[in-house]
Amino acid sequence: MTKKSKGTLSALFELRSMLREMEQEVGLDSLTHIEKDVFLAAHALSGAKGNVVSSDAIRNHHLTAGIAQASYHRALRSLVSMGLLKKAEGYKAKLYLVRQDLTGS
Repeated sequence: MTKKSKGTLSALFELRSMLREMEQEVGLDSLTHIEKDVFLAAHALSGAKGNVVSSDAIRNHHLTAGIAQASYHRALRSLVSMGLLKKAEGYKAKLYLVRQDLTGS
């Protein structure tokens, strides 16, 4: 291992540690990595105003594109059951809202 790669690994370790601390602070530490990716994709797509986001848009986000279809839908259902995502009322399509107290809006 080169000196440069050791430095890169140290920086990566620090970033991972900070990320885990942040996830604990906002209450996302109990989610699976797939649930986190689905939730974060929904949050990114909903924007600062908490806009409605479609299941298809979440599914096509770069954080979730590699997730198996069944795992994606299981994570989405789980997030709804936990109250992190809410089905948008008044729409026929599968549209969701991100829990506002976690969006920073």
